[in-house]
Amino acid sequence: MITNKMIPFYLLLAAGFCLLLIKATDILIINFRSLAKRTKLGKFAVTTIVLALATSLPELFVGVTAAYEGLPNLALGNIIGSNIADLTIVVGGAALIGGTLKVGGSFAKSDLIYAFLAGLAPIVLLFDRSLSRLDGIILLFLYGFYTVLVLTGRRRHLANNESEEGVIHQLLRRLNHRDAGRELGWIFLGVALLLFSADMLVRIAKQVALNLNIPVLLVGLFLVAVGTSLPELAFELKSLREKETKMFFGDLLGSIVANGTLIIGITALIRPIEVRAFEEYLLATVTYIVVFLIFYFFIRTKHKLERWEGAFLIGFYLAFLLAAFIHP
Repeated sequence: MITNKMIPFYLLLAAGFCLLLIKATDILIINFRSLAKRTKLGKFAVTTIVLALATSLPELFVGVTAAYEGLPNLALGNIIGSNIADLTIVVGGAALIGGTLKVGGSFAKSDLIYAFLAGLAPIVLLFDRSLSRLDGIILLFLYGFYTVLVLTGRRRHLANNESEEGVIHQLLRRLNHRDAGRELGWIFLGVALLLFSADMLVRIAKQVALNLNIPVLLVGLFLVAVGTSLPELAFELKSLREKETKMFFGDLLGSIVANGTLIIGITALIRPIEVRAFEEYLLATVTYIVVFLIFYFFIRTKHKLERWEGAFLIGFYLAFLLAAFIHP
């Protein structure tokens, strides 16, 4: 048991493990990206399915670890908090640093709506304040359905000599390459680092919540969520430097979908979730809905996100943080 005087030290330690999460995720992204080039599924599709899942691995490992530790509310807070952080800190920070983000194609018409509904799905299933194993199966089905939608949309753009071949079969065939062994080795190393750092983050979060006498869901919403969202920020800043806006938005939406369906679904399968801090949960869900609508309004009006709008999103997150800790 740690003392209150040791909390600053443990917060620094948590920051260190968050940095380890970033490094492990970077290893995974580099090697997943190399593997993804062989699939020829397109930048948005590959980023949405493969790289977005890679940048969401910290949330996945934290969620699984928290479930096994008997702290599913930490996983729930992490998922909702990560989606909020992605739409505020990550997008806002990228806009502030990278400048105006232009939005083109069908992104704002369909993919954004799919991502919003995916992020909303666990909130709807939690109306009764519990997420059962059956709910978890429903969320996993939704993730599979979304994946099929993305891959099917890309399949229409494949060459005629490949269009009749199954997309999944193409993926497996192209991964059967002698260089894949080296890349898979690095992927296993990245996964091992993720497992270790996720386990330590869950242990630290539990002790901080106990010693500060605050709900573990609240710790997940902020301390853990911000840390696990850092890989998305690092990847998306790199995408902007390389002028890959499709990869930027693909990772953003893919991460929200993976968080709201796949990751929370797996967590619920391991250990059903009973909402313990309903006021904090309600505040977080309302915040997610409002911030998504604000983000949607920003990019739909002018098909771009400007610096001042990025600053507004960051300010919105700070207001959310303040409201969460000062409410009666």
